[in-house]
Amino acid sequence: MSSLLRLATAGSVDDGKSTLVGRLLYDTKSVLADQLDAVERASVDKGMSTPDLSLLVDGLRSEREQGITIDVAYRYFATPNRSFVLADTPGHVQYTRNTVTGASTAQLGVLLVDARNGVVEQTRRHAAVLAMLGVPRLVLAVNKVDLIDYDEAAFTVIAKEFAAHATSLGYAEGTVLAIPVSALQGDNVAAKSENTPWYSGPTLLEHLEEVPVAPDPHEAPFRMPVQYVIRPRTPEHPDYRGYAGQIAAGTIRPGDEVVVLPQGLKSTVESVDTADGSLTEAGTGKSVTVVLTDDLDIARGDVIAAADNAPKVTDECTAALCWLSTKQLEPGARVLVKQGTRTVQAMVEELNARFDEQTLSIVDAPDKLELNEIGNVSLRLAEQLPVDDYTVSPRTGAFIVIDPKDGDTLAAGLVGHRFSQLKGVTEPEGA
Repeated sequence: MSSLLRLATAGSVDDGKSTLVGRLLYDTKSVLADQLDAVERASVDKGMSTPDLSLLVDGLRSEREQGITIDVAYRYFATPNRSFVLADTPGHVQYTRNTVTGASTAQLGVLLVDARNGVVEQTRRHAAVLAMLGVPRLVLAVNKVDLIDYDEAAFTVIAKEFAAHATSLGYAEGTVLAIPVSALQGDNVAAKSENTPWYSGPTLLEHLEEVPVAPDPHEAPFRMPVQYVIRPRTPEHPDYRGYAGQIAAGTIRPGDEVVVLPQGLKSTVESVDTADGSLTEAGTGKSVTVVLTDDLDIARGDVIAAADNAPKVTDECTAALCWLSTKQLEPGARVLVKQGTRTVQAMVEELNARFDEQTLSIVDAPDKLELNEIGNVSLRLAEQLPVDDYTVSPRTGAFIVIDPKDGDTLAAGLVGHRFSQLKGVTEPEGA
């Protein structure tokens, strides 16, 4: 069975991202025949001799221009060696929140630059956002090399400049690769190009197939937020008590020792049930009903976790917030925090810092957060929550902030993230 790679694409407007995504879909034969026929007809109508592959994804772009809310366009394709989930994020500066959404689960980021323009400010911004989100690997796709006559020297300058920037953001050697490509002509996307004999590295698709993925989430500590308590009380099952939910991380088996949080109650797994019968084990993403050997007081919102590696239970936390609302966030604001299946009241005690994506600097103690801004905040929770650092367990280290007045989503939060890891940006005075 092939492995799965989650990747996110980002780049400035007109760097050719739509064409590159279309090229990947086309070259991996992930396009339906009627889709390709429509693209070929539209390309002929535009006077083009070859299919305009950007049209494979431009439909979604036109929907955005019409005001339809589509934060991120997800594309799915596969090769014999690996399956891919590609999050295609918008390139405009004002859509930073969408870049955060698309990259939040990515194991690799593909940043595009126009070979004629090189690394620009938007490239640096996207790289900084990916670094803050903990995306472990980057690819710099230097696109449109055909328009610079496949100039090796120009490519080398761009690659070195970006490598230096990535290093300043904390990326280690071997986690960043620059590839010269022409999405329009197909150079080094799926097939090696004869036009770049000086480039000895992999094509983009080869790299996507071979790059190591993040650790298997099945190997992470077990976490399952309880969604529902099942008690049939029927003649067939008079005493059955099971706890239903979707496994957020790790693997569970009968006989495993678990702890129920936030109460701290310990027990042993008696069985792992599904509608199709009991399982000998179940892993991340599987919806199951866990039956314990002890009769405990467990309710929706509780978390069943590995007893020997449980998350921290706390009523305060520091987190990075990507602000999604036109309403401003100020210190002292009262909000709801939804993490897993539990929602609790909370207060924003402090705005510790804000990442200024325009100047690539960190602003200390801002007085507010506005739409698209990313800030580091301290939260005080009305109830204790079991939380993980986002880098340890993304599913239980992420949460959303909700307006208690109208139920609107205000922000996406990542527990434990600090801006100090961004060594390439300017720290506030006195930091």
